[in-house]
Amino acid sequence: MSTRIGVGLIGVGWMGRLHARAYRAVSEHYPELDALPVLVSAADEVQANVDEAVQRLGFARGTTDYREVLADPQVDVVSICAPNLLHRELALAAAAAGKPFWIEKPMGRDAGESADIHDAVERTGLVTCVGFNYRNAPAVQKARELIRSGALGRITTVQVRLLADYAADPRGALTWRFLRDRAGSGVLGDLLSHGVDLAQLLVGRVASVTAATETFIPERPRPSGAAASHFSAGAGAPGAVENEDWAAMLVRFGSGALGTFEASRVAVGPRAEYGVEVYGTQGSVRWSFMRLNELEVALGSGRVDQGFTTVMASAGFGDFARFQPGAGTSMGFDDLKTIEAAHFLRSVLTGEQRAPSVADGLATARVVAAAEASAVDGLWHEVPPPVGRTTFDR
Repeated sequence: MSTRIGVGLIGVGWMGRLHARAYRAVSEHYPELDALPVLVSAADEVQANVDEAVQRLGFARGTTDYREVLADPQVDVVSICAPNLLHRELALAAAAAGKPFWIEKPMGRDAGESADIHDAVERTGLVTCVGFNYRNAPAVQKARELIRSGALGRITTVQVRLLADYAADPRGALTWRFLRDRAGSGVLGDLLSHGVDLAQLLVGRVASVTAATETFIPERPRPSGAAASHFSAGAGAPGAVENEDWAAMLVRFGSGALGTFEASRVAVGPRAEYGVEVYGTQGSVRWSFMRLNELEVALGSGRVDQGFTTVMASAGFGDFARFQPGAGTSMGFDDLKTIEAAHFLRSVLTGEQRAPSVADGLATARVVAAAEASAVDGLWHEVPPPVGRTTFDR
């Protein structure tokens, strides 16, 4: 008989809905887990979202008080998909309740909050998951396999880009994502944190950083309603944007490799141009989210036919075969979250940290903190070594 795992959800926005779909898909794609996720209780401060969780997403009950979810004896695990300003409060409450949790990034609004979350989890010994979903792309997993096997030789440089246009329109609403007391950093935590996790997964830890940031749209109209998202147009009086629209970093990895990172939420043209390139003395790999089922590979130096070959993801690339029968039939974004849900539930069932952990979340937050400090003083900043149960360097 499958092991029942009661699921609680806090925050029924777009990401909360995606978590619910991912839990429902686990049994189909990972039958060997013998797990039966059951959607038990969902919380949101907006009653309409609570109603949707029950009527459309399949939760047995809903509430506007997250404490009821954590106190529910039928809830075994919790997804935290609320805005950033609530992450620390919710994560500490989940840890105190003894509930393993899956939390979206950035884990805290800053490195201090992330450290608080990490320390609370370490005291309890709970397994956790942080929403670094791009690391789950089968092509990324194949890239890691090639890099860690030595097929690329000594890694010399890494390029990471996360260019988006979701805030390119100056008429976009001044939602919580643009306010420091609610979101913390801007594009550093929202997008570049994904790039840091990808780079550390592929190459190893970032040891030092120098950075620059800029806010190109300093004011935005306030939102017209509580349900407005960062894709919504504003209709109210203008207010100040308090965090960065654009960020760039030059980094040194612990291995000695160098890296360049750039992220923007106001780039006109790129919709979601997220990618990573890793160059070595004997080969290179390139991956782009816009073509997430492909990996560009170049192996061997000094050959007359040297150059990149595009390889389609197929069986043998991460978890690809769990979703599609063969190369050329594509996976999508939701599938990456299903993989993440499976890693989280496997961690819960076995007690072994398999999903990206709060230690991974803290490691990324410390890189972001070093970048923010460097953007102020223009200096290189050291990044403290990772602590706890990191998974990126296993």
